[in-house]
Amino acid sequence: MPFQHSIYRIDEKLTRLSLTSLEKESILEEHIAEDIGILDDRWLLIGRQVFTDYGKYIDLLAVDEAGTIIIIELKRDMTPREVVAQTLDYAAWVDGLEPERIADIWRTYVEKWRKDLGLQSLDQAFQQKFGILPIEVELNGAHQMVVVAARLDNSTERIVTYLADRGIALNVVFFEVFTDGSQRFLSRVWFKDPKEGLDPVANPPKESGPWSGEFYVSFGEGNSRQWVDAVKHGFISAGGGRWYSNTLNLLQKGNRVWVNIPGKGYVGVAEVEEPAVKVDNFEITLLDGRRVLISDPEAGVHAPNMFTNQDDEDLAEYLVRVKWLKTVPLAQAVKEMGFFGNQNSVCRPTATKWNHTVDRLKQVWGIN
Repeated sequence: MPFQHSIYRIDEKLTRLSLTSLEKESILEEHIAEDIGILDDRWLLIGRQVFTDYGKYIDLLAVDEAGTIIIIELKRDMTPREVVAQTLDYAAWVDGLEPERIADIWRTYVEKWRKDLGLQSLDQAFQQKFGILPIEVELNGAHQMVVVAARLDNSTERIVTYLADRGIALNVVFFEVFTDGSQRFLSRVWFKDPKEGLDPVANPPKESGPWSGEFYVSFGEGNSRQWVDAVKHGFISAGGGRWYSNTLNLLQKGNRVWVNIPGKGYVGVAEVEEPAVKVDNFEITLLDGRRVLISDPEAGVHAPNMFTNQDDEDLAEYLVRVKWLKTVPLAQAVKEMGFFGNQNSVCRPTATKWNHTVDRLKQVWGIN
């Protein structure tokens, strides 16, 4: 049944605060736009009054750490049923947005509403909020819908419940205003607890196709592996747990790999020469032709913790010998909006975004 909530002041007795309303619903939009945390502090606001291809305006757009796009609509002068239908229509439009278009929405938002952010890009804002770049997640791989209303009629409640029970991520948040003398208070209640979760609506795999034969590699640079060592000694690596290192076993002699350093960009392409081995078994050739283990001091490895877990089969670093076809320093890493990114150490992407990434890198690096 529709929600009704009240606020009481606790003195010697309970005093019920008077229910009132905001002069305009646009005031509520102002408050949410000023602090999206009113709805969810895990979201980053990326658009306001977003013009769609249908000639309508979405009140607010946000994104979360997973790249899920959140469509936020205020009821304004529409009935709850009308705003639910409109929000579903907006979701159909958002479903087709490419990362480049989302970046354009961000730029428009900054230019019109957030001039204080200056020239901050979506990449910078996303990294500042979540600590990672949007290229490291599937941006707009899923979406959620949120309707902001003061109340919900029985018919609309049945519609929202029906959709939610069938996996459609549509939620409603209720705001009401109470007064206590000259003070006003804003009350918020979710129809369904967002932290317990309506699963985001995953966009259909319309951009998938056959695998091109090109492998993606995520080279997580840090204390256990350094890019300068990988370039010098001809390897890619992963470790710190089987979840990270097991995917290296996908690689066999002759495979071609494109290497991305999360947060930096693409830094190289190589051909696999040997399957993965544990770090204590990986040999290198010194300038004088001698073969030694990479742990030999003469190897001059920069990564301080590369050998820390070399006796632990699960946590050890594993290396794949490669022949570099092209490498660039970290300062020249290539990253662009719309590039493919994945948290797996190695994967075989089938998204057309991957084909775009490889084609673009070939162009930039002059590789056939």
